[in-house]
Amino acid sequence: GSMTAMTVFFPLDTARLRLQVDEKRKSKTTPAVLLEIIKEEGLLAPYRGWFPVISSLCCSNFVYFYTFNSLKALWVKGQHSTTGKDLVLGVVAGVVNVLLTTPLWVVNTRLKLQGAKFRNEDIVPTNYKGIIDAFHQIIRDEGVLALWNGTFPSLLLVFNPAIQFMFYEGSKRKLLKKQLQLTSLDAFVIGAIAKAVATTLTYPLQTVQSILRFGRHRLNPENRTLGSLRNVLYLLQQRVRRFGLMGLYKGLEAKLLQTVLTAALMFLVYEKLTAATFTVMGLKHSRKH
Repeated sequence: GSMTAMTVFFPLDTARLRLQVDEKRKSKTTPAVLLEIIKEEGLLAPYRGWFPVISSLCCSNFVYFYTFNSLKALWVKGQHSTTGKDLVLGVVAGVVNVLLTTPLWVVNTRLKLQGAKFRNEDIVPTNYKGIIDAFHQIIRDEGVLALWNGTFPSLLLVFNPAIQFMFYEGSKRKLLKKQLQLTSLDAFVIGAIAKAVATTLTYPLQTVQSILRFGRHRLNPENRTLGSLRNVLYLLQQRVRRFGLMGLYKGLEAKLLQTVLTAALMFLVYEKLTAATFTVMGLKHSRKH
């Protein structure tokens, strides 16, 4: 579900990333940004880096959902879960996900932006031949720790899916008190609202995360440790100083469109798969007796 959604809405993510990392690109509507990219770089440019992103997404979703559901099964043990427990489980699953998959996201951010026509003159171009070559060049030129660029804001961003899951699970429980099961429309709407709330609250950190993962910008000369609190604050201050508070939300329109629609479809499929799994397990159980 998330793979299909990401593929369909991939150009929106491309527009968002360009607006985040290319400070001199004027903030325009998403369709206007995409038209500029197509005009300057070709029709397929909005889909550049699709394969590495999809690969990372598959790994990331698997790690997150597997960790979340495994911990939930161990902790809850057949009892009714609470919103507080869902929040804790979401945070833990998010931390595990960040630590394991950040190198993949660093590489796919670089590949996605390779060949882009930047307005920023100080951005150093890259020449990676693929995922493996990108890993090799980053380790060779920047050191193995560069693969974890942006880990600090990413760890703070674990509250994004945590807020999302808490809101989603809480809303679902309220609805299930009034009706027997969740409809497809219920799952879609709750998923969309949950993601919109989480995305808006954490978007400035997502902007810093993208800049650090890209790793081609000049950073605070006093502290070259990528992803440190000092550099996160430095990048946020620079963005506000140059563009005002709204500069922190540059590209939010594209991000909301892409993530809300993706999350809604993902939750929809997630609910259907969970229901189908329990149905199959129930059938197997009944056949044994």
